Amino acid sequence: MDNRTLLKTGIVGTVVAAVCCTTPILVILLSALGLSTWAGWLDYMLLPALFVFVGVTIYALRRRRAEAAGCDVGAGQNQKR
Repeated sequence: MDNRTLLKTGIVGTVVAAVCCTTPILVILLSALGLSTWAGWLDYMLLPALFVFVGVTIYALRRRRAEAAGCDVGAGQNQKR
């Protein structure tokens, strides 16, 4: 996955998870569908997702910075030059 796609995925995922965590959008949607009993389990799913997507975003930004600096960012390449 290239840096641009990885960064977009991280940012979009972070925004979606943050919006669902901090606003009652998901609770209202679930109650409208008759699934309001699932609202108690949202924190167990959304908070880890938020942390994962923030981690993906930070990883993509670091790869982008290393690539801009001219470093070799290939996966698994630990060769001395």
